[in-house]
Amino acid sequence: MRESRTENLFTGSIPELYETHLVPLLFEPYVADLTNRVAPRAIESVLEIAAGTGVVTRNLASVLPKAVSIVATDLSQAMLDKAEAVGTQRLVDWCQADAMQLPFPDNAFDAVVCQFGVMFFPDKAKAFSEARRVLKPGGAFIFNVWDRIEENEFANTVVTAIGPMFPSNPPQFVVRTPHGYFDLRTIQQDLANGGFTVPPQISTVTKCSRAKSARIPAIAFCQGTPMRNEIEARDASRLGDATNIAAEAIARKFGQGPVEGKMQAHVVVIEN
Repeated sequence: MRESRTENLFTGSIPELYETHLVPLLFEPYVADLTNRVAPRAIESVLEIAAGTGVVTRNLASVLPKAVSIVATDLSQAMLDKAEAVGTQRLVDWCQADAMQLPFPDNAFDAVVCQFGVMFFPDKAKAFSEARRVLKPGGAFIFNVWDRIEENEFANTVVTAIGPMFPSNPPQFVVRTPHGYFDLRTIQQDLANGGFTVPPQISTVTKCSRAKSARIPAIAFCQGTPMRNEIEARDASRLGDATNIAAEAIARKFGQGPVEGKMQAHVVVIEN
């Protein structure tokens, strides 16, 4: 089943909340892991796909030699606009692009990097074939995906808490998309279907998600992801209620002050 591009849109106020809440909560803890898999390689050019608001881009720009060119793309121009507004330490070429139809020639990059974006691609094998097409021979495709939602405590708590608000049609975006692409055999098969012939190296990496209060992850998930679109489509007046219910559930489980929760992801490295 192909996912809807519409339901996954990061528009309106989502990019701002994504950058201020989701990035420090979920993405920053994995940035160094991904960058450290790129930096030791002898490379001249890097393409980042599904760059979002640029948290990995900023790290790549600060770690990689200035001679290494960085191109960062995302399907959402709003997310790229936010990334450009935050800025980087050196020049980055920002480009709106669909990962399933990349506007770059064959054999153009030494590495293709994607942090927590693969799950959003409606046709994974097609996106993988595009990543392989633009990679130089011997180049590497490096990406990560979230493990099942039960291994990611804040996400699971939020989804479980707000589900009863809409019993006949609970919001399932977080389960279906960010945490819906965790099966390793499926990932391996999609890579093979995309034309990769070398077996991938896959490691499972566990991190700790931290926030100053329970309300931060509640806002992050309910208002800073496309789950917001799901909630508002059911009853726009209940977005605040959903956020409050999620915050209360997190506080009950993780405490009233600063909160910590387990999160887990799979990291994939495959050579072209």
